[in-house]
Amino acid sequence: MNKTLHIVSGITVTNVMKQAKLTGDFLVWQDFLHEGPIPKNFSLQQLSKIRAHFLSEYNYVNLNKALQIFEYRNSILEKHKNYKEIILWFEQDLYDQLQLLQILDWFEAHLSKNVKISLIVTDGHFAEHSFQEIQEALQQKNTMTNKHFRLAKKIWLALSHTTPLLWFELLNQPMSELPSIKNSIQRLLEEYPNTLNGLSRTAHQALITILKGEKRQKQDIFIESQKQEEEPYIADIIFWKILEDFAKYKLITVNENSNNIYITDLGRDILTGKKNWITIKNTNHWIGGVHLSDDNLWCWDIQKKTIGKYYYSKTLSTLIPIKKSKLNLTDK
Repeated sequence: MNKTLHIVSGITVTNVMKQAKLTGDFLVWQDFLHEGPIPKNFSLQQLSKIRAHFLSEYNYVNLNKALQIFEYRNSILEKHKNYKEIILWFEQDLYDQLQLLQILDWFEAHLSKNVKISLIVTDGHFAEHSFQEIQEALQQKNTMTNKHFRLAKKIWLALSHTTPLLWFELLNQPMSELPSIKNSIQRLLEEYPNTLNGLSRTAHQALITILKGEKRQKQDIFIESQKQEEEPYIADIIFWKILEDFAKYKLITVNENSNNIYITDLGRDILTGKKNWITIKNTNHWIGGVHLSDDNLWCWDIQKKTIGKYYYSKTLSTLIPIKKSKLNLTDK
């Protein structure tokens, strides 16, 4: 069997590759793993069901459709021995790198001995590549070895852990086999509530953009906010959810006639740290294996660039760090 399987992050990428006359089959991963639960010790099939329910609750896709997509995707992996080579095409941003980790983690345990796994990483966007650039990238592929698989497994386990401590410690560990992942590790940590105002980096950037007032329409705000990223990665549906929450809790107002968006006094107070987003909107969401809640509050210190566990003191109106000595042994 000489057939090749190309695994990519998005449908638009496959369209470009087909037009560039790449031969073989194509598989799209289709999951934004930087949002929602990734609990540890679940098989790909079990985790796929969890992810499908999350995506449907997010109104991203119908539940049955999501289950069908993941079932098909997983079935292709199960039959991967039918291919001579599998080529992974992924970009350097957080969205792609987390997908790459999940795939390599799966292959670490299931790879057939007769199948070659190759990786192509770009610092741009494959969907914007010319046909010639796609063909040139194909010549730069790197063969994955046991070292790559073991490292991916280690990182994936850290992502699915119940606290972000193992994930944070990866910043100080060598990643020569997967050099693009280092920035993604840092970027995901920045999605935790920050210690200044309780906003994630994405939410903070969105509110800053609205404050400047140069962009008033939500699509323009999305584009302008993404310009503040080293590697833009976020899907617009996630960004819309952030704006919906801002409007719901009165951080912004939306003009009914023009749909222009404006920041409120409360939004300004949040940005300056006079008030905290944590006290306005109950914390209840997942980042990897960490279920963030008011009782399990992990925050990113922007200045010190560290992650820690906190509680909000209503008396002092501020976040108070929980000292390491008081953390449970299971917190790491």
